[in-house]
Amino acid sequence: MWPRIPMATVLPSPPRVGMVSLGCPKNLVDSERILTQLRADGYQMSADYAGADVVLVNTCGFLDSSKEESLEAIGEAIAENGRVIVTGCMGKEADVIRARFPNVLAVTGAHEYEQVVEAVHEAAPAGISPYVDLIPDAGLKLTPRHYSYLKISEGCNHRCAFCIIPQLRGDLVSRRPDAILREAEKLVAAGTRELLVISQDTSAYGIDIRGDDRAWKGRQVRPHMTDLARELGQIAPWVRLHYVYPYPHVNQVIPLMAEGLVLPYLDIPFQHASPSVLRAMKRPANDAKVLQRIKGWREVCPDIAIRSTFVVGFPGETEDDIAYLLDWLEEAQLDRVGAFRFEPVAGAPANDLPNPVPEEVKEERYARVMAKTAAISAAKLAAKIGRTLEVIVDEVADGGANARSQADAPEIDGTVFLRDAGHLAPGDIVRVAIEDADEHDLYGVPLA
Repeated sequence: MWPRIPMATVLPSPPRVGMVSLGCPKNLVDSERILTQLRADGYQMSADYAGADVVLVNTCGFLDSSKEESLEAIGEAIAENGRVIVTGCMGKEADVIRARFPNVLAVTGAHEYEQVVEAVHEAAPAGISPYVDLIPDAGLKLTPRHYSYLKISEGCNHRCAFCIIPQLRGDLVSRRPDAILREAEKLVAAGTRELLVISQDTSAYGIDIRGDDRAWKGRQVRPHMTDLARELGQIAPWVRLHYVYPYPHVNQVIPLMAEGLVLPYLDIPFQHASPSVLRAMKRPANDAKVLQRIKGWREVCPDIAIRSTFVVGFPGETEDDIAYLLDWLEEAQLDRVGAFRFEPVAGAPANDLPNPVPEEVKEERYARVMAKTAAISAAKLAAKIGRTLEVIVDEVADGGANARSQADAPEIDGTVFLRDAGHLAPGDIVRVAIEDADEHDLYGVPLA
């Protein structure tokens, strides 16, 4: 008698989840964590609305314009799919969301991972299969393989007049240093070449868990920005620091940049320069000391790139204030600058300040700030023509490549456009000769 052959196991098709992720890189990290957990729970990801059993919309609620964009994204997801779960910063305004979209399945707040996952389980139950439910140790990523955002803390202790982040995400909560370093190792093992360190306030990392040192590779590591940066610099080829407030201990990180352990790049949200505006914003207002510190940083690390953001048209801002800011920018010679027009945000103390700036005046001042910073950027980039720089490759196509220098964070700064680069691959870190420049970007050729 022929032996009986068992019938093949027929695996059920797992539910599929779509994701719309809005806002800042911190939201992107939240989206990655949610998707990683859902993948571990047996779900597949869908690249479009039509193929999804449920759609997650991770919202931004920082500005009124951000909220409107989030509401539009929710509306589009409902129109295209119908089964929508909302999470993220705007989840704090569940009544607003449900008033406009009563058919949303669930609404949760920022970094409420368990509630989001539970809502997905209820909307589209999935079983775990040992045959197919395998995920990489580093988790699922929404960024290219060669760079990853590494969130080191959540929340913020500042109470800036224009910001509602503490209301949305709470006070500072730092992660254990050994947990961060383990995650960094997994990311690098999975192909990450550049770690982008993010939080609401990177400089404040560890102040809430001061003294809670952790063992790592046979030594103790403090929960402190300097110690963390030094350790990360031994794990990844490139480490980039974002959202750094200019506390005094930032000076300790600059030598690490000069040594090559950390990229010579500081992302510092100055927001303004006029002392009167900074006081109204409830931010540090010692602009002269900041200029001295920038000069000192450049003496230690001449190639340091400093990027910042500024608010134009804050209530009470005068023509003298904007002139002060323009003069300050001329002296500071920042490498990368972004600016945005002040917008009232529901719940922000700035809404109650007197002397709002008319919209047409905001636009005129915004244009002047951007013209000033574009001219500074063009001159600084022109000075790099003829130099050899190290870059990381993001894309390769048609014999050329798009890359970034150490002075360029992905999606917010400039690009180094390379010719004769078809032999390169995303994630390659190579030396290039710079041949040309414009206001924001560089042009060059690989040296090998």
